[in-house]
Amino acid sequence: MNMTKKMAAVKRRVFKIIQIGNMSDIPSMCFDIFIIIVILANISVTFFQTFEESAGYEGMIATVELVTMLIFLIEYILRIWTADCLYPEKSYPVAVLRFAVSFYGVVDLLTILPYFCPFFIPSGAVAFRMLRVVRILHLFRINSRYDAFNVITEVLREKRNALVSSIFLVLILMLASSLCMYGLEHEAQPENFSNAFSGIWWSAATLLTVGYGDIYPVTIGGRIMGIVIAFLGVGMVAIPTGIISAGFVEYYTKIKVGSYSQHNADFITINIVNGHPYMGLRLKDVELPQGLYPAVVLRGDDVYTPHESLVMEAGDSLLLGTTSTKMLECRIDEMCLEADHSWIGHRIKDLDISRRVFVVMVKRGNKNICPQGSTLLLEGDVVLLLERQVKNA
Repeated sequence: MNMTKKMAAVKRRVFKIIQIGNMSDIPSMCFDIFIIIVILANISVTFFQTFEESAGYEGMIATVELVTMLIFLIEYILRIWTADCLYPEKSYPVAVLRFAVSFYGVVDLLTILPYFCPFFIPSGAVAFRMLRVVRILHLFRINSRYDAFNVITEVLREKRNALVSSIFLVLILMLASSLCMYGLEHEAQPENFSNAFSGIWWSAATLLTVGYGDIYPVTIGGRIMGIVIAFLGVGMVAIPTGIISAGFVEYYTKIKVGSYSQHNADFITINIVNGHPYMGLRLKDVELPQGLYPAVVLRGDDVYTPHESLVMEAGDSLLLGTTSTKMLECRIDEMCLEADHSWIGHRIKDLDISRRVFVVMVKRGNKNICPQGSTLLLEGDVVLLLERQVKNA
């Protein structure tokens, strides 16, 4: 039993280290920096291999590739091993499968496979050459380690409908300009504008302001149409740019005034200190009392709107809000489970407590346990209870 507990503690510690770095956890931060260096080293040699000058450094390149890939393989194995820590509510096989099919799980696997594919696929095969390009997905793993990069994802997701509409307009204009140019230039340049689709390359180069100049109109009507299309292209390209820029402005405006400022909301501040049960958890894994929602996360001088992958760190301030028309006053009480207490031997989900009472932490000796529904309460535990007292506004 002791060995099982020790192994579980080791697994939990490994999980915390290989997850997104916590500023208060030096090994975790060092691991993040180390992995980023390894990723950049691997990407660098992958690009360097395309230069003729790399012929004299084949031994060094092979060594760097081998070492970095072994590191990635070990990290992937560790992530498989600790999958049940990432998804504590799932059984181990289900947690492993959930990680394996997740975005970053697939990225991790695809960045390893190209190196080992030569053992199964000839190195000259087209499939192998294509798989080598997948190595660039390593860069997504750098993105996953910084919450600030998630701003781009949030903005693109919020503005996806407007962006799709603008791209659709560009495609329509591209087809229309190609058809018009065919009608004006076919007789003068049958080799360049042989059919309505021959002008797609020209219209793409003109609309997107690339302007290669390999295909261009020679007739008066074609040149006038080219000028019109060029002007329209500037406007069409500016539409998605403006949408994304407006999205960033809205995003940062929202986090400055609070995500839910349009509601009649009251706020409760929870300071995340070392040992707090929320520390190290992703925001989607934080269990909050019913009726409360995460409104904003303050981290030093930075303000973050809450998103699922945001990891709580020591020193963070989590602002909880409620859109209820009633004020919420919260009080935290400690309850020591002495001998013969009715809660001893019961799981938290089975406790007969009021809906206004929420277990926020369990102190067991020198350990602070983040409460889950399946957490078994033992004699000597100190249970921290958050009691919501409803008061009419």
